[in-house]
Amino acid sequence: MEHKNYIKTGLNSQHQIFFIASLLLSFVIAFFPVWKSLVFIWFRSDDYSHGFFIVPICLFIIWQKKGRLSKIDIRSSNYGFILILFSLLLYLVAYFAEIKTVAPLAMILFLSGAIIYLFGYRILNELLFPLFLLLFMIPVPSQIYAVSTIPLQLFVSAVSTGLASIMNIPVYREGNVIHLPEHTLQIVQACSGLRSMISLLTISAVFGYLTLRSNTLRAILFFSGIPVAIIVNIIRILTTVFASYYFNYDLARGSVHSIFGVVIFFLALIIIAITRGVLSIWDESATQK
Repeated sequence: MEHKNYIKTGLNSQHQIFFIASLLLSFVIAFFPVWKSLVFIWFRSDDYSHGFFIVPICLFIIWQKKGRLSKIDIRSSNYGFILILFSLLLYLVAYFAEIKTVAPLAMILFLSGAIIYLFGYRILNELLFPLFLLLFMIPVPSQIYAVSTIPLQLFVSAVSTGLASIMNIPVYREGNVIHLPEHTLQIVQACSGLRSMISLLTISAVFGYLTLRSNTLRAILFFSGIPVAIIVNIIRILTTVFASYYFNYDLARGSVHSIFGVVIFFLALIIIAITRGVLSIWDESATQK
């Protein structure tokens, strides 16, 4: 069900731009309730404030590919229209059932179907990463968030307590609560590492895509965001325990807590950058062969 499409050759560049801009405008209007919901979440939640940067980054990546995309023969496929119909049905179900996570997924499926229907699979293949990146602007369902957070809370609490004991700090742990002689620290959801993990996965995905050539190394850098998020949160908790015990200074409250969180996040970015530097050695070696 593939056939050549003459959009590319039958229209001049100005008409192409107008045609694509009209499609994008129609898309935004059709899925306006989804965008409105997403923007509200980005404003309200620190966990997803990075959502504001996702679409501009995707557009930047597509703009960088414009030369490569222009050389690909457009072979549209009617299978894309089937995907469009399915995505619209999914969107309607999600909209009336008020399933906030499924509606954005339907929107991304609609985009994929529209690309296949108008331009073909080869264009879709070139745009897979920007489409994949759009997933990071969608909030994690609360059920998955809760299920993931509790084990992370317990893990970072246990490791931090074990390291504190090695440092001869008298500490006792009850679940996610750490007891010191004069203080008690509770490892809340925000300190589990899941918040920074979402942001780090987004950053490592973009960083790897833009600076590495091997898809394998890109994947390694992407998934490195998971252990890095856990490690820096263990460092954060351990530093808080150390400051509380030895200096009677509370790093877990007030503006100091926020500043400390920013410092820890920058530490995570440094680790990601170092990891990328190490991976680039193999990336350059593979390129030279």
